[in-house]
Amino acid sequence: MVSGISKKGKSWVFVFVICLFLTSCRNRNLPVAFDFPQIEQQGEINVLTLSGSMSYFIYKGEPRGYEYELLSDFADTYGLKVTIHLAENETKLTEMLLRGEGDLIAYPFPVTNKGKKELLYCGREVINHQVLIQRSNKGDTILKDVPELIGKEVWVIHDSKQYRRMVHLNDELGGGIRVRPIDKDTVTVEDLIEMVSKRLIPYTVSDVDMARLNKTYFHNLNIALSVSHPQRSSWAVRKTSPRLASVLDEWFRNNRNTPHYQSLIKRYFEMSKMPGDAPAPLLGPHQVSLYDAYFKHYAQSIGWDWRLLASIAYQESKFYTDRVSWAGATGLMGLMPGTAEAFGLPADSLDNPEGSVRAATGLIKRLNRAFSSVEDENERIKFILAAYNAGASHIYDAQALAGKYGRNPLLWENNVEEYLKLKSLPEYYNDSLVQQGYFRSTETVNYVQAVVERWRYYQEKIP
Repeated sequence: MVSGISKKGKSWVFVFVICLFLTSCRNRNLPVAFDFPQIEQQGEINVLTLSGSMSYFIYKGEPRGYEYELLSDFADTYGLKVTIHLAENETKLTEMLLRGEGDLIAYPFPVTNKGKKELLYCGREVINHQVLIQRSNKGDTILKDVPELIGKEVWVIHDSKQYRRMVHLNDELGGGIRVRPIDKDTVTVEDLIEMVSKRLIPYTVSDVDMARLNKTYFHNLNIALSVSHPQRSSWAVRKTSPRLASVLDEWFRNNRNTPHYQSLIKRYFEMSKMPGDAPAPLLGPHQVSLYDAYFKHYAQSIGWDWRLLASIAYQESKFYTDRVSWAGATGLMGLMPGTAEAFGLPADSLDNPEGSVRAATGLIKRLNRAFSSVEDENERIKFILAAYNAGASHIYDAQALAGKYGRNPLLWENNVEEYLKLKSLPEYYNDSLVQQGYFRSTETVNYVQAVVERWRYYQEKIP
């Protein structure tokens, strides 16, 4: 017969069981050591990033972003599928990585001593700094030295790193810079850059990469004057993934000088994102372009004015059939390869003008059905044009936000258009109603306006 456990013995057993329970709970929350061999074995890499104009966004129904495209090239090298997991902010990125919710942070993460205790910085490394954004139109005076900022107004987001830098710089100079903080949730750094371009404010400040990207939208900007010290940023993995860090470092060393890598830099930081919006010169009293016959023929199938199709074509390609946009939209009607193929135009025929018009009218017919709830035909055209440029899903998101905040989801100007603009702000693109995340609206809002205005011009000139 086994003797019973004493009262004191029972107490020790209870403490031992509790310790085991707590230890097991703690271990369950720690990420399993999961390095590159395991990633290769499963054929998939789970990537953490933020929505943004440089990191990741959806454009014309396809994922885009400088960080995303670099990542895709890396994954293709090793035959890996990429699964994106979006975080709300940089703090969440670290938390999600350490919880094992992703294998890699593909985002320019600031390199800090504190971060080195938890992360391995690897892959894409960036030496960033802040620059002054100023206009360079004819007659503008370009500031070339930091002391020239004394007496000038610099507008920045309140309590942002740009604001803090300008306050410190003002102290370093002994005062005199008129730092103007904007305490408004609906204004972004990119909005301020656009405001400088449009002469609404004199100066603002931005990271140099963001400045370079925005200069492709606004050609009248000067971004040469540095106003801060360099700051290192990098991708990152867990400390338990040294092999993944090594593979990423090696891939970037081997690829940073390849033609493909350099073309990616050119597309994001050099190629214009804003095609000219002036009316195209007419070929004659009754002719817009060499392709009018195609516009007239296929416009009948969708019940549209052929001059509206002509206006879209000029906005997309200026009537060059071999034009390729920064995002890969190709041909006379500026179709993404996947979209063109879905409407019967093979990838090797994207420069075929008739095929391009035929596929484009197929897309327009689908978008017309998608926005059939917009009963006013002229109003629906604006929704279709916006979706043609941005993809229907972003417009659905803006409609949902407009409805939530008491605006009319069936009207474009001052309603859905306004909430499309707000999809560049985390407060809005992280809303549970929003399915497609971040979106930069500048191109799309200008696109709708330019196409409609040119259409009216063609209507006036060609009966």
